[in-house]
Amino acid sequence: MKTDSQLQQDVTAELKWEPSVHAARIGVEVQDGVVTLSGQVDSYAEKWSAERAAQRVSGVNAMAVELKVELTGLSKRTDADIGRAVENVLEWTSSLPPGAVKVMVEGGWVTLTGNVDWKYQKQTAADSVRNLMGVTGVSDQIAVRPPVSSIAVMSDIESALTRAAIADAGKISVAVHGCDVTLSGTVHNWAERETATNSAWGTPGVRNVVDMMTLAR
Repeated sequence: MKTDSQLQQDVTAELKWEPSVHAARIGVEVQDGVVTLSGQVDSYAEKWSAERAAQRVSGVNAMAVELKVELTGLSKRTDADIGRAVENVLEWTSSLPPGAVKVMVEGGWVTLTGNVDWKYQKQTAADSVRNLMGVTGVSDQIAVRPPVSSIAVMSDIESALTRAAIADAGKISVAVHGCDVTLSGTVHNWAERETATNSAWGTPGVRNVVDMMTLAR
């Protein structure tokens, strides 16, 4: 186990090794194994890089970050400008569904909310705005929806048809791609068709239902 002095030396060395950080402006203190970073940085991206650099050091299990982001000159932007920039970069991020992420900016601090299907989409959204000029912080409050199971969708359809005293769902096929559900196969009437689609929509996590079912002749 490293002493506080050893840990301080290692964190300081790691900060100096990180090219995106002005290590001379960052103070490192260690007490009882807790690392505290203090000082001033020019951007939130630099603050983030400093945090990640310190976390890479073996033995750092607890950390307090007291770094202040002080924007200077052209780095200063209004919240409206930052909001437009964030919306633009999210719109051009191909892995994000349109409109999935909502943006709020206050004092340069960006808060992201909304729902996505995968954790990598949540991470991509935060990463894409972190380096934008004028951003002083990012709160990632995006929720990851639970994955959709074809078994769960099929079970819901069968239960709904049973409750409605309609023929079994054996002739309905369910295909799931992400949060999109496609229903195909044969149903006896429009009531069965509507019950099946409503059941699919009622399954947690379903974002879109494609009805390719046909009526039996």
